[in-house]
Amino acid sequence: MFKKFGTLFLIGVFGALIGGSLVLGYGNDFLVKSKPQNSIPMQGLLQAPTAQAQVSEARNTPLVRAAQTVGPAVVGITNKAYARSSFNRKELVEQGVGSGVIFDANGYIATNNHVVEKAQEITVSLADGRVLTGRVLGADPATDLAVVKVEATGLPTATFGDSDSLLVGEPAIAIGNPLGLEFKGSVTAGVISALNRSIEIGERKFKLIQTDAAINPGNSGGALANADGVVIGINSAKISVAGVEGIGFSIPINTARPILQSLIEKGRVVRPYLGVGILDRNTAAAYGYELTIDKGVYLVQVVKSGPAGKAGIKEGDVILKIAGIEINSVADLRGAVDAQPVGSTVNITIIRNGNQHAVNVLLEEMPSQQ
Repeated sequence: MFKKFGTLFLIGVFGALIGGSLVLGYGNDFLVKSKPQNSIPMQGLLQAPTAQAQVSEARNTPLVRAAQTVGPAVVGITNKAYARSSFNRKELVEQGVGSGVIFDANGYIATNNHVVEKAQEITVSLADGRVLTGRVLGADPATDLAVVKVEATGLPTATFGDSDSLLVGEPAIAIGNPLGLEFKGSVTAGVISALNRSIEIGERKFKLIQTDAAINPGNSGGALANADGVVIGINSAKISVAGVEGIGFSIPINTARPILQSLIEKGRVVRPYLGVGILDRNTAAAYGYELTIDKGVYLVQVVKSGPAGKAGIKEGDVILKIAGIEINSVADLRGAVDAQPVGSTVNITIIRNGNQHAVNVLLEEMPSQQ
């Protein structure tokens, strides 16, 4: 009796010490933990999800389908050049990584000029993991476009669409390799923010697509696609200013298409040539000069054997208009001349000695060294 009582007493004390959460299992030699009321079995929470037969329409959006369509045709382009090592030896080093878009199954790739500029060796990383050697067929600094060729067939391709049909506010998808190949094939989405944004770079104005789809270093040369899964732009630049986000730019594919074709066929872009050197008020100030003209651009040089020289235009003349387009900057003149076909005759309005004159100039093909 004592032994049994003592055992029950000790168990009772132990149970009391832990708040009565243990109960005696009569007829057995073990204790059972009491179950909290309304408990959910743990194994029910941790069960593996049931495999879905197909992706729901809510998830399989046009953006998803566009990324699946265009993504395999977007590649990484690594630019390498020789540099002196610390031991004064020439070594091939990586200068940077950009993106490109395969537009022909036989290995033709669109990218930016600044992605391949000064490259002495190019490697192309395909979406399927293959790495191929590439070569630059042609590049055009004026539009920041280039064509790279790899020796392969049967490659996945992207379809070029119609950038003239774009609508402000429609979805836009940027695909490329931001920050390098570690993030290859990254997809960002946004909208078409604006069309025909006029951006002045150097001596030329560019009409670009503006988008808020994230474009970062490494995205250059990649694809901007719409919800139909067609490429409507080649990503080129973003505004990198503190406090500015969501402003990126893409070269319209309708602008890029003839340039890419010319680079394939001739290795360069054939442009009309006027044969003049000019200053506007901004460029004059940069060189320490002050122009007193209110309108137009000042001719500081005229190539005598060039189209302008042959037509009688002289140094010191001021160009006011080309083909009816007002000219007030270097970029205005470049744009007006570039818009004319080689071999066409264009009317140029000038001022000489305070008098206005109209001169017809036959535009020639720009020499290759220009």
